[in-house]
Amino acid sequence: MAQTIVTSTSERSIHEMLKDTPSLNESSGSVSSGTEAKFPTHSQSMPFPAPSGSTTPTQNGNGGLFKSGGSRMDTLKNWSISTYKCTKQLMYEKLGKSSRTIDTDLESQIEHLRDTQRKYSNILRLSRALSSHFYHVVQTQHALGEAFSDLAQKSPELQEEFLYNSETQRNLTRNGETLLGALNFFTSSVNTLCHKTIEDTLLTIRQYETARVEYDAYRSDLETATLSGGVTSNNETLEELQKHYDAHRQNYEKLKTDVSVKLKFLDENRIKVMHKQLLLFHNAVSAYFSGNSAALEATLKQFNIKMKSPNTAQISWLEQP
Repeated sequence: MAQTIVTSTSERSIHEMLKDTPSLNESSGSVSSGTEAKFPTHSQSMPFPAPSGSTTPTQNGNGGLFKSGGSRMDTLKNWSISTYKCTKQLMYEKLGKSSRTIDTDLESQIEHLRDTQRKYSNILRLSRALSSHFYHVVQTQHALGEAFSDLAQKSPELQEEFLYNSETQRNLTRNGETLLGALNFFTSSVNTLCHKTIEDTLLTIRQYETARVEYDAYRSDLETATLSGGVTSNNETLEELQKHYDAHRQNYEKLKTDVSVKLKFLDENRIKVMHKQLLLFHNAVSAYFSGNSAALEATLKQFNIKMKSPNTAQISWLEQP
């Protein structure tokens, strides 16, 4: 009898303790259908809730973690199959064992664009070299003008000759800095055209080429499976192959249209930009070497190129506030 009383007392104390604990079903955020909570629920949440967006296994049989792992495995499997198909397609194309979808007109436009980028990159390299060399020429002329001016003060017998040469070098320096401004503007514009504008279109072209390989890979598989009576190497049905083929064909056609549109607008923009830059380059160089400083200044104003004053030296970073 005493043992029964002790047992019932301990059970009541355990139940009293459990009343103050949150429900396991409440902590998981859901209650299984057809199963009632064994303990009273409370409005307070768990001290350490699971991170938002994460799935954790619970004691009520929730298998979300395993489902997430399964979806990742499916994604990895699909990626591996697609990579294998594309690699095989590229190898078969090089060996001449598989056909390739070719748009002759679009391919010629793409090749012309890549050739244009190579030639413009060469112009960019040469114009940068010209700007660099001419910068050192201007710096040398400036130093030579200062040396002439210093000697004019210390050589009274040759003061007039030194002053003439000093003034000439200063004028050359001033005009040279103006020409440098035009050259730098030309170089910056060609650099933007080559490495930003054209490169943006080439990025879409690379996406299009990848989509073309994927399309041809699934097309070849569908044709092979159709000829062999529905037998596939990856245990795929004809319906699944047809579904993948249609999806990749739509993506290929979409990117093909995107490339055609971008090539058209790029060509229009390239002509407009280079017309302006070549006119600037010609006018600036011609005005400088003909000694026409007024025409050189007018050229920079025409193209809205702002120049720093030649007498303003750049402040050292140590002197900046």
